[in-house]
This record gives sequence, C-alpha cells and structure tokens, in this order.
Amino acid sequence: MARITQRRSLFGEGIRRVCAVAAASTAAEMARLVRAGLRETPTIELRLDWLRNDTERSGFLHWLKRNKPRGATFLATCRRREGGGKLRAGVQAELYWLKEARQAGCSWCDLEIETVRELQGRSLPEGQSLRDLELPRRILLSLHDFAGTPSSKRSFGPVEHSEADAVKIAAYSETVVDSLSLLRLARNPPLFQLVAVPMGEVGLPARILALREGSALAYAPIGKATAPGQVSLYALKHLYRAHELTRRTRVYGVIGDPVGHSLSPLLHNTGFIARGIDAVYLPFLVKDLRDFLKAVPEFGMRGFSVTIPHKQSILKYLREIDPLAAEIGAVNTVVVRRNGSLFGCNTDYLGILRALEKKLELSGSRVLIFGAGGVARAAAFALAKAGAQVGICARREKLARELARAVGGEAVPRRALKSETIDAILNATPIGMHPHDGISPLLPHELNCRVVMDLINRPQRTQLLKLAARKGIATISGVEMFVPQGVAQWELWTGQHAPESAMRKAVLEALRAEENSRQHS
Repeated sequence: MARITQRRSLFGEGIRRVCAVAAASTAAEMARLVRAGLRETPTIELRLDWLRNDTERSGFLHWLKRNKPRGATFLATCRRREGGGKLRAGVQAELYWLKEARQAGCSWCDLEIETVRELQGRSLPEGQSLRDLELPRRILLSLHDFAGTPSSKRSFGPVEHSEADAVKIAAYSETVVDSLSLLRLARNPPLFQLVAVPMGEVGLPARILALREGSALAYAPIGKATAPGQVSLYALKHLYRAHELTRRTRVYGVIGDPVGHSLSPLLHNTGFIARGIDAVYLPFLVKDLRDFLKAVPEFGMRGFSVTIPHKQSILKYLREIDPLAAEIGAVNTVVVRRNGSLFGCNTDYLGILRALEKKLELSGSRVLIFGAGGVARAAAFALAKAGAQVGICARREKLARELARAVGGEAVPRRALKSETIDAILNATPIGMHPHDGISPLLPHELNCRVVMDLINRPQRTQLLKLAARKGIATISGVEMFVPQGVAQWELWTGQHAPESAMRKAVLEALRAEENSRQHS
C-alpha cells in the first residue's frame, strides 16, 4: 500500500495546505477576516462557535453564500465547549450549523471525536452514518488533547475514522521531544490522511514543520489566536514559508526560556529569503537542554543560537569550542557538524564591540557592566581585550567578583553607583525586556556616565534608555549589538556574505510597528 504522504492531499498542494483560521464574535468581523485570509490562501477554517449568537452565525453564513469565491475551500467548525470550543449548546445545535454551512458553500466540516461518539452511541438511528446527516460532504474527524500527545491507535477506533475523509490530532507538547511524536505520525501515517497539530509554545517549531513531514494541513489565525502556540498566517506563509519546506531544507533555531520575544527568526529568515537559501530558522522554547538535544537529529538541525538561560550550561554538551568562547565561558552560537557533534562559539563579543566603538574610545575608558550572566561575560571579555577598565555590578555579588577577577576588573557594589563616575554603563540583564518593558534595572540617580547601552533589543527604546536620554546621556539600543552578532552567526552557518542591510531593516521595521501599536492601544 502506498504511503499517504505520497498521495495528493485531499486539500490540494502547496499554499492550499495552509489553512487560515477565521474566528470572530460578529458576522461583519468574520467576513473581514475571510477576505483578508483569502489574500494569502484559498483554504479557510470558519470557527462558527466563536460567533457570539445564532443571529451572527446566520448573518455570516448568509454573507458567505452570496460572496463565496470560486476555487476557495471552506472548512466549517462549530465546536462545543466539551471539545474545547465556545458553542454553549448540544450536539443537535452543532449539527444544525454545520448543515447550514454546507448550504452556504462549505465543502468540509470538522467534527470532534466527542461529537461522533455521542452520535454513534445515542443520536444516530440504526443503520445511519454521518454521511446521512447532510453535513458538508467531506468530514475531518478531530481530537484535541490538552494533556499530552496521544497515538493514533489509542485515539480513534476503526468505525470512527472510517466515517471520516481525514483525521486531525491536536495535542499539547510538554517537551520538544513530545512534539516529535506527532511529526512521526504525519511522516508515517496510518490508513487515513492526517492533520498533525502540535500545540503550545514548545510545540511551535514542530507545528511549522508539520507540512514538510506530511501533515495534510497547517493552521494559522488571521486575527486572534484560537489555540496556544500559533503563529500568524502572514508569518507562517511569508517568514517561515511552511508550505515550501522539504526534508532538504536546512533547519536552524534559537533556544531559550523565554523565547517568544526573540527577533532572531525575523533576522535570520529575512537573510535566507534575500539570498534564496533553502533554510528556515525557528524559535525553540527549551526548559531542559537534554530534551532539546535529543531532538536535534530528528529535526535535521544544522545549527542554533543560544540565549538565556542556556549560554553557560550548553558548554558541557559541546564536543569542540572556539578558544575565545571557552575563555569567556559562554556560548551563543552552535554549529551541528555532519557527524552530529556540536561546535560552540560566541558572536555576542563581536556585536558588543561594534556597537560601543561607534560611541566611545574603549581603550582606557571605564565601563560598568550590570549583570554577570552569559552575555555579561561576553561583554566583560570583549571590553577587557579592547583595553577598557571593566567594573561588574550584579545582584549576586559572588558572581560579580568571580567575573571581575576573570577579566582583571573590579566588582562594584550597587550602593556605590550613585557616587561613581563612569564612561559607560551596559545593562546585561533581562530586566525591562518585552513584555515587561515598563521597568528599568537601574534608577536615574545611578546613571552617572556619558553612554548607556542596553543589551535588550525588544523594545528598541527600553525604560533604562528613556531614563538615560532624559538626563542627556547618549544611548545605544540593543539592536546595535543584536544585528552584528546575528549576522556573524548567519555567515558562520551558511558560508555566505549576509544581506545585513535587509536583515537590519526588517528588525527595525518590526520594532517601529510594535512601538506604534503600543502608542495607539
């Protein structure tokens, strides 16, 4: 028997396998989302259960019947609360609206396993099947498991999936390895076409890679997210290019906790697109390094960036390390060799120097670093080698003393900052990072210097930089360090000259749009 992944998908190929999710409370907003979604893909899921009442559902389906474009595929969903949806009604109400959706032009409907089992157990007359209910002609049988990742054998019985044209399994991923189990199902599916949907932020990379593994669909919201760990329709199509990825696509990523704020996917994927490189860069929420590293071969990863809190703990898993990174004692870049071994280096060092040298003659300058973690270590070694006098101030004074001793600098207690005169202060802590961007790691009276640099890049103007600017102090955004270190990573992985201007422009435009959105919200 031929594998399902070798057949033509029932939903079509290419962009038709990207399913835009329209979910809104009013008919007018739902119609607007559908129009927006159709500009990106011809496949749309209609979350009828999100409409706030029957009047809105009726109004929207009336609009759809009059405005359904030729060639579009609509999948109707009216999920009850028992199945994780919003419909406050029973099975018969769900079936009524799915029948109405068929009349409005929907060729697919999504039925939860709970609904099918209830129908088979009580509601269907003897001898009847789902095909006798005047539903949309194709049925997607779905299971949502918010507690873990089920196997297909445990999830559906033969009678249940025989009623369906395709099966969807959406399951929450606790770990990166968890998310791989759904990809394996998509790669080696049973006798039915499978839609694999890893849920949760941990499952996000697997969700993006699901199409290349054989999933019949990948979902993305047009407006509000309807499930945890989703990326927007625009990002799924244009940034991650999920419908174009194959097993030959090189996979890179960033690992950290948290990682949802990271602009690294935008930076690196912009570079891949500009140079026409078949590669993708994904955000991995990693709480346990060993769990992630077990998944590296199966994801087919060729390299990854390392951020908080793993820059130092990754060292023990590396077979080889660049001498400078070894001296710093922190790694932000890993190359996966062809034999699977890991090589680590540090490009934070380069980014920090490039940013500071534009504002300050480093040799002989007195520079205070606030923090003593991985990025602080890179900053301390970079500045010391450039001839600066380095001071370290950190909440954990023991770490501050150890780092100061390693670079021939001095540990500076927090209480001394109000009376110290310094050339530059660098914030190397995550305090003030999006979404907690209303706080500053230091107070105005502690900023007695000529230059303040914040290594946080999101937001671009942190609260610390705003306080410094009000005092007339020159400021350096973390973007000025972030872009050069990312460009160095990109070139290390690809062996090509990076399109730095395009990468920088993409990051700056995203930060400006985010700032404008905050100002108008």
